[in-house]
Amino acid sequence: MFKNLVVKRIVISMLVGLVIGLLLSELTFYFLGETARKPTTITVVVPAGTAELVAQGEQPPSLPQNMNFVTGDVLIIDNQDSVDHQLGPLWIPAGTTGHLMLGQPESLAFECSFQKDKYVGLDIHDSLTLATRMYGILFAGLPMGLLIAVYASIIPARKEKKNDLPENVQP
Repeated sequence: MFKNLVVKRIVISMLVGLVIGLLLSELTFYFLGETARKPTTITVVVPAGTAELVAQGEQPPSLPQNMNFVTGDVLIIDNQDSVDHQLGPLWIPAGTTGHLMLGQPESLAFECSFQKDKYVGLDIHDSLTLATRMYGILFAGLPMGLLIAVYASIIPARKEKKNDLPENVQP
């Protein structure tokens, strides 16, 4: 009976640990939602009049100052302004588009002529895949389950009460 109780406690502890790991990792991944997607094409439109706003020290309202991407994203800059613009290695003449392939995880700060501060930050992250999520669950859940199993083994087994004895057995 003792062996069954120990195995039962270990199995239940591991299941509880995995459930806790699932909850913790999914809660964390929820807040990382912007990278929990497949690579895509993202277009940033530089509207007409942007150069004048930047020259006056104002931030164009439709342009983000820092952007987050996943590896494999393609950033397209659509310059609808009457002035040529630059974003890092891209020179985008007025009325044209420029493409930037984002191939590896890194944080970049590019010179940018269509931003008030004259630079823009690009953060490129690995995409969160099902394998990443499973790794997170196991990485949190297995140690938690083992820890719970250790604590559960310290708790003494339930002792039988006198009332639990069959009627024909005398205490």
